[in-house]
Formats: sequence, C-alpha cells, structure tokens
Amino acid sequence: MSLGTIINVFSILIGAGIGVALGHRLPANISRTLTDALGLVVLVIGGLNLMALTDSSFAAAVSSAGTLLVVLASLVLGSVLGSMLRIEQRLSHFGTWLQLKASRGGDKEKFIEGFVNASLLFTIGPMAVLGALQDGLGQGFDVLALKSTLDGLTSVAFAAALGWGVAFAAIPVGIWQGLLTLLAASAGALMSDALVASITATGGVLLLGTGLRVLQIRMVSVADMLPALVLAPLITWAVASFI
Repeated sequence: MSLGTIINVFSILIGAGIGVALGHRLPANISRTLTDALGLVVLVIGGLNLMALTDSSFAAAVSSAGTLLVVLASLVLGSVLGSMLRIEQRLSHFGTWLQLKASRGGDKEKFIEGFVNASLLFTIGPMAVLGALQDGLGQGFDVLALKSTLDGLTSVAFAAALGWGVAFAAIPVGIWQGLLTLLAASAGALMSDALVASITATGGVLLLGTGLRVLQIRMVSVADMLPALVLAPLITWAVASFI
C-alpha cells in the first residue's frame, strides 16, 4: 500500500532532473512549443474526463440533467470556499518559499509557474484519485504506475521549459495521493461509482482551467477551485439520498 504514490513521486523527480539537464540545450522556441503541446494535451484530457457526466451510475444517482448541476454547484461552492481559504495565494507563497530555500538564483516567476502548474496537473484528475483509492484498497497500483509514467514524461518537458520548480510538485503529489490512499484503506469501499464519476467530471473542468494556464491564455485560479473535488461526491451523495 502507498507504493504507487512513492513510484509517482520518484518519477516526477527523475523526469524533472532530466528536463532541467536538457533545458539548457533547447532553444527557447522549442521549450515554448513543448509547453504548448502539453497544454493542448491537458485540454484534451480534461475534455475526456467530462465524459463522466454521462456515466450511467452518476446519472442514476442524480438524474441525467443533475450531473452537470452537481458539478456546477461543486465548482461554485468550492470556488467560494477556496477563495476564502486563499489556496491559490498560499500555494504561490509556498512556491516562493521553496524557490528561496532551493536556490538563491534563477528565474523566480518561472520557478513558481513550474511548481504551481505541475502541482495542479499532477494532483487533479481521475488517475490520481482512482489510483490512490485502488492502492489503498489493496487492489494493486496499476493505475498509479501508468500515471507515474505519464507524469515522468510530462516532467521532462515541463522542467525543460520551467526548471526545478516542477520537481517540487512531487511534494503535493505525495501528500494528496498519500492521504487518499489512507482514506481508501479505511473507507474506500464506501466510494460508489457515482461518487467517483462526480470527482472525475469535476476534475475534468479543473483540468481545462489548468490547460488554459499552461497555454498562458488565462491564469485561471484553479487552486481556489480545488475544494470542489471534495464537495462533488458529498453533493452527489446528498442529492441521491434526497431523490
């Protein structure tokens, strides 16, 4: 148990190390193109996750029309809660603190951008949630092994463009997936397919916001929306119990 998260953390560290080593050898236009390519892929993954809105168990729990309303309510309430907690600001401040501790030189803004964007990308999404739940339930770590491979490759490209900040994204990944694994070990069996689908669909919207950040189209405050991932299954359960 938790071996999948450990592998995931090391894959990010190794990938970031390779990316930083390659970064000095890559022209700026190639680094920017790689980042743009990753941003587009994140948008695609986010769009695919939104297919969970049509999940049969999710629709049966809250009705076919209610799936989108659950996600919308989760995002609205989650955004308010996250803004009140200033999650985005705290994450940026943490990135600044890490940059000061890790290196006195370098591009501060690029370090923070790499840390925040990579942290959001690696922690949001069904693979992080489902993989950690699977690992905690003792069903193996196949999903996290696949996620580790993808995160490692992504870290190479991200770190080549943004530097060492990407490596420190391993910290929130370890904490988030570790907590989910522990939760699954104690109560994971209570997570129905409908609840998981609600997390997946909500995560899809957050991934779309992350993609916009990576592409530098708009710096969506995705971190402030993170409480929506917790509220989505709670709202789904409440609605399903009511109807």
